Amino acid sequence: MNPAITLATARRILTQLRHDHRTVALMALVPTLVIILLYYVIDDQRSFGAWAPILLCVFPFLVMFLVTSIATLRERTSGTLERLMATPLGKLDLLLGYGIAFGLMACVQVAIALTVSLTWLEFDLAGPLWSLVVIALLNALLGTALGLFCSAFARSEFQAVQFMPVVMIPQLLLGGILVPRDQMATVLEWISNVLPMSYAIEGMKDVVIGGELGGEFWRDVAVVAGSALLALILGAATLRRRTP
Repeated sequence: MNPAITLATARRILTQLRHDHRTVALMALVPTLVIILLYYVIDDQRSFGAWAPILLCVFPFLVMFLVTSIATLRERTSGTLERLMATPLGKLDLLLGYGIAFGLMACVQVAIALTVSLTWLEFDLAGPLWSLVVIALLNALLGTALGLFCSAFARSEFQAVQFMPVVMIPQLLLGGILVPRDQMATVLEWISNVLPMSYAIEGMKDVVIGGELGGEFWRDVAVVAGSALLALILGAATLRRRTP
């Protein structure tokens, strides 16, 4: 891995994003707009307080997964990746460059969503703000890393979109949003224990409840961060220059 090449890749991606206003709007504004919509649909501060942390956990993951997987696939189908791989650019340089660029966009996305939720929507946060930022940002980075990984198995943008329900729905159903994980069937609980979003949701709940953040919170942070790193490594191992 060459840090200079990695940073150059990140700058190239950010330059492309700067000229793609619709993609920037999708990443930066859509999660916040959906949270605002839910606030007025529910019209109850207590109910919104229960759902807001879940949305702050799910939507950054969802949007970053979708945008990253399609953007990476477009690099291959357009021939850009093949030309880049003929240079000293390595696979890990490429994926880390993507991770840095989209990670910066994730920071913007999370900052807007949190600012609107904590001010305009009056979301009551019992725990420290920094811990909420850490969980939300790590979940966005996890979505970016999984998007990079899954794009290696898609041959078209339509197929890249099809991976979204495969990756998202099991994690939403088994992550403890609808039913507490310890009340699920034993097999389903075992499966939920290996899904990274389960730990992101648990960490977010700990932040909202408040109190001292102990070992379980840091375990959740480590699992989500480790899953994102693992997805990047697997993405580098499976990255192809072009679609077959």
